[in-house]
Amino acid sequence: MSARIGVITFPGTLDDGDAARAVRYADAEAVSLWHADDDLKGVDAVVVPGGFSYGDYLRAGVIARYAPVMTSVIDAAHKGMPVLGICNGFQILCEAGLLPGAMIRNVGLHFVCRDQWLRVDNHTTAWTSRYEAGAEILIPLKNNDGCYVADQSTVDMLEAEGRVAFRYVGGNPNGSRNDIAGVTSENGRVVGLMPHPEHAIDALTGPSDDGLGMFYSAVDALVKA
Repeated sequence: MSARIGVITFPGTLDDGDAARAVRYADAEAVSLWHADDDLKGVDAVVVPGGFSYGDYLRAGVIARYAPVMTSVIDAAHKGMPVLGICNGFQILCEAGLLPGAMIRNVGLHFVCRDQWLRVDNHTTAWTSRYEAGAEILIPLKNNDGCYVADQSTVDMLEAEGRVAFRYVGGNPNGSRNDIAGVTSENGRVVGLMPHPEHAIDALTGPSDDGLGMFYSAVDALVKA
């Protein structure tokens, strides 16, 4: 039986369809999850996709954090379920306290949209095991509030514990502390990143198929569980 990976839709979500397609590319079953429903439908993992949940009218991700579905996601994550937050999803996971730090407006206050090189700094998480340590991957980036910030003690902790999952290389597009593009929870089951791996699953339609490794990594983690 294939792994079942849920993909959440909030009002304003843009990339749930692409995330579901990436799940299917990894030979898993994509299960649609609705923001107002706290039932995770028995899924094995969850993707919190990108977009502009609730229009980002207060602060990116802050309203979505209180959606009924997130109560279930937070509980499941604390029990070890793999969770991936992409762009707005990363913002939501930070707001929910599943990942440390926060997102603020990009340096220069401009929306950034480009193909971005990342380095995989931690290849031992549930979402990065298919990559080699130090691998460089090309993933599309598109955000307005993508500058990762945290107090110095938190940044020092992330660096000391190897919890920076991805780092920008070839230039920092949004001013994130220490060129951080993505981080992981202490147990390596929850990962968030600003660039969009679901847009890099097929060399025919994206800049690469480098993003597919994240979804295959989750399937591997579920098979081993």
